[in-house]
Amino acid sequence: MKKFMDENFLLNNETAISLFNNAAKDEPIIDFHNHLNPKEIYEDQCFDNIADVWLSGDHYKWRAMRANGIPERLVTGDGEPFDKFMAWADTVQNLIGNPLYHWTHMELQRYFGIDKPLNPETAKEIWDSCNEKLRTREYSVRNLLRMQKVSVLCTTDDPADDLMWHKKIKEDGFEIKVLPSFRPERAIGIEKADFADYMKKLAEASETEICDVTSLLEALDKRLSYFDEVGCRVSDHSLESCFYVKTSLEEVDGLFKAKLGGKQLTEEECGKFKGYMLTELAKKYHKRNMVMQLHIGALRSNSKRMFEKIGPDTGFDSLNDFDYAPQLSALLNEIDYTDEMPRTILYCLNPKDTEMLAAMAGNFNSNDEGIKGKVQLGAAWWFCDHKNGMERQIDSMADVSLISTSVGMLTDSRSFLSFPRHELYRRILCNKVGAWVENGEYPADNKYLEEMVRGICGRNAVKYFGF
Repeated sequence: MKKFMDENFLLNNETAISLFNNAAKDEPIIDFHNHLNPKEIYEDQCFDNIADVWLSGDHYKWRAMRANGIPERLVTGDGEPFDKFMAWADTVQNLIGNPLYHWTHMELQRYFGIDKPLNPETAKEIWDSCNEKLRTREYSVRNLLRMQKVSVLCTTDDPADDLMWHKKIKEDGFEIKVLPSFRPERAIGIEKADFADYMKKLAEASETEICDVTSLLEALDKRLSYFDEVGCRVSDHSLESCFYVKTSLEEVDGLFKAKLGGKQLTEEECGKFKGYMLTELAKKYHKRNMVMQLHIGALRSNSKRMFEKIGPDTGFDSLNDFDYAPQLSALLNEIDYTDEMPRTILYCLNPKDTEMLAAMAGNFNSNDEGIKGKVQLGAAWWFCDHKNGMERQIDSMADVSLISTSVGMLTDSRSFLSFPRHELYRRILCNKVGAWVENGEYPADNKYLEEMVRGICGRNAVKYFGF
């Protein structure tokens, strides 16, 4: 029987062990999609206790705690931090097979040097040990990032954001690149009740009178130029329902004005607007050599009762099951037809779509610039972010494309302790490659394999995003 999460955790063959230690382990982390707060990075705060850094804002943990019967007072409510931590410790013991179990213990090991499992019996000792360290400057936000050798991280930002904290971080001389990502979700979400209000906010930020689709795109273009100046290399879109129906500028302009006039649009009409906007924005990304990310398939705020009580992004989202291959093909084809396809990463939330996206990406990779994996299947995301999901993503990309071109893993997290997720992915990657080699499916060309693994673990991303 293997020892619990030892140095060879998830490395089940000699080739895997060699690849991890010689190629993957010490590569700097390029985290090109997360939800960290740049203000907290600039202020370089210290956390008062492990509950604050672990349980504040982490909807993954909140869902698990609710499934364990923990009352909401100890999840997102006004319970004492220690009581919340004890509730989490009880939940952890019941998480066998869940990625949260591995993430929790990797974070305890890598940041705090704690090897013992977290459970109700060990919780008080672990609480005291973690808190003692967290309250020192050695465990400030910036030092937590340094501990995991983070080199680049990209936050998620609205086009109307002034990016003040990103600029202050750079002016402060912080050696880790903290860059914004352009996420125009509210500018495209014409189905939302606050769409008209957001147009006013965007108009003010861009100093543009937004009266039609042309002026809306002008406003977004101005903000995109500003983001570019501050170091933005990537955009992000969440596609959750119909997102492409063939249309014209004239029709979309009419829909836009109808919405501002108070009309409720149909799903198909919203799809026309979104498809037109995505197409035009993709061309702007291409012009600036920015990467476009498409995150597809979330079904958000399923519990109306809890949405009204504690708001969005609190652990009541799940995966959708709508079929969108024809829409995605039509959208990418529209962008590609004029040879204005930006580097594009496709993520699915429903695992049924993994192979479809891997194959779809291959339809639009032709380019004369030598870009490897120009359109590619993204990392296992959200509900797929576990051992099975990571293995499936690697297998699917290898099955129909080149896993060697992958830009690797990301955290998609709001926690400053989440970066060992990169290590978990690297272990799974090395184990998968090692198994292919030791099964005689690929030669034991260690020089090439180590170079390939280093690429997937970060070096491909540096080149792909232009960091």
